[in-house]
Amino acid sequence: MSRPKLLKLPEVLEEIDMSRAAFYRMRARGKAPKLIKLPNGQIRCRRDDLDAWLTSYQEAA
Repeated sequence: MSRPKLLKLPEVLEEIDMSRAAFYRMRARGKAPKLIKLPNGQIRCRRDDLDAWLTSYQEAA
């Protein structure tokens, strides 16, 4: 059984074509995809969570 793919923040930002500053503003408003903060402070996003987040905005549009 394989673990879900964890994306690094730069990978997420590239995929959604967004600056880091805009992403953190969205995150502060509670509108960002679910994130995982690792013990070393790095942030990751599960591929499934990013896809679900994108789908939720597609349906709302």
